[in-house]
Amino acid sequence: MKLWAGRFQKETDTLVNDFNSSIAFDARLYRQDITGSIAHAQMLGQQGIIPLEESQQIIQGLQAILADIEAGQVEFSADNEDIHMNIEALLTQRIGEAGKRLHTGRSRNDQVAVDTRLYVKEEIPVLIAQVLELERVLVRKAKANLDSVMPGYTHLQRAQPTTFAHYMMAYANMFKRDVTRLEDCRERLDECPLGAGALAASTHPLDRFATARALGFKKPTDNSMDSVSDRDYAIELLSALSILMMHLSRFAEEIILWCSWEFKFTDLDDAYSTGSSIMPQKKNPDVAELVRGKTGRVYGALITLLTMMKGLPLAYNKDMQEDKEALFDAIDTVEMCLPVFAAMVDTLTVRPRDMAKAAAGGFINATDCADYLTRKGLPFREAYMIVGRLVNQCVRSGDTLDTMTLKDFRAISSLFDEDVYQALALHTCVNERKVYGGPARESVEKQIALIEEFVEART
Repeated sequence: MKLWAGRFQKETDTLVNDFNSSIAFDARLYRQDITGSIAHAQMLGQQGIIPLEESQQIIQGLQAILADIEAGQVEFSADNEDIHMNIEALLTQRIGEAGKRLHTGRSRNDQVAVDTRLYVKEEIPVLIAQVLELERVLVRKAKANLDSVMPGYTHLQRAQPTTFAHYMMAYANMFKRDVTRLEDCRERLDECPLGAGALAASTHPLDRFATARALGFKKPTDNSMDSVSDRDYAIELLSALSILMMHLSRFAEEIILWCSWEFKFTDLDDAYSTGSSIMPQKKNPDVAELVRGKTGRVYGALITLLTMMKGLPLAYNKDMQEDKEALFDAIDTVEMCLPVFAAMVDTLTVRPRDMAKAAAGGFINATDCADYLTRKGLPFREAYMIVGRLVNQCVRSGDTLDTMTLKDFRAISSLFDEDVYQALALHTCVNERKVYGGPARESVEKQIALIEEFVEART
């Protein structure tokens, strides 16, 4: 018999039972559900709402059920619909009448809300730790490549000189913000909905502050209707994870390009690439491609929750059962992507010679040539026009700015002198960009130190 069967004269149709059941996916919340129930039972006994000895009997029964579940000795039933009803049914079977008192002053609405919050609150530190490990990898790669000059791109066209270390720090700063977004999300969800009931709390003298403390929350939620009717903390997490996956996907795309023969800036370790069933020469960046592909899966979870919630009147609606599969899948996906991605980057071989060769083409020191003229007193717009003419001449002649003769330079502007060649050398172009945040070695070393401090503060 269903735990809520009193109002009904007929058994639930099998099709409805299967359609309504969530045990197939919410079973993973068993530990959070039992933890929440123990806190609730303890509070009921302390408040005198149920006899203290029955409170202790309930707690001991729940602890035994938890041990049996983790030992693989419990099989959940679809007849009991969800994890909450499964555990309550097991408890009542084991300890009898006392088990029926557990649900006093509680609804499945606040029960599922606290379970899901507990789950998300526990998973965020796992996610943060994985991002921080990726940050450590980026720091190692940056330190090893402070002088590895490469082209920086805009519109996928060679634009200005930078270094591989500077590139790594660009992504390190993106992931740093991802960490702070996850931290902000955890801070905002750190309120306990237990005791909110179905929507209007309870006539019993529940101590919501006690249960919040027992479950490790900062405080109880302030409004009982809001407690059970919103999932903004889950949406916020999925938003943060979507942004994180977007950063991973962009980085994955870079690696896919860099490992191609068209770029050949990097080589993937054999352990983090795959071959072809027909083309023996192939070495495919499958890890990077899968991360790029799985990004859409996490985006889909965010859209699922946003769409699910957008038309729901207060308070709880059954639509909200659809939050868990999407939420769990997104967390699982990100937690699977981060370690393998970090390992792939850590084992990546950087090819400084190929990057330097690419940097030598494409006139990526053109802006530096214009800056050279502005230091000689020429307004930037005039300098820009002069360098544009130089580039046009080089395109026609097959030269680069580095290989032009001084005579050719002076034919366009008398301001050019022998020192132009030193000014246009790529290492000069990079290391003169000492502006805070720039690619000069001393600047990148500061960026590395900031990321190291950020990671160390969270370790």
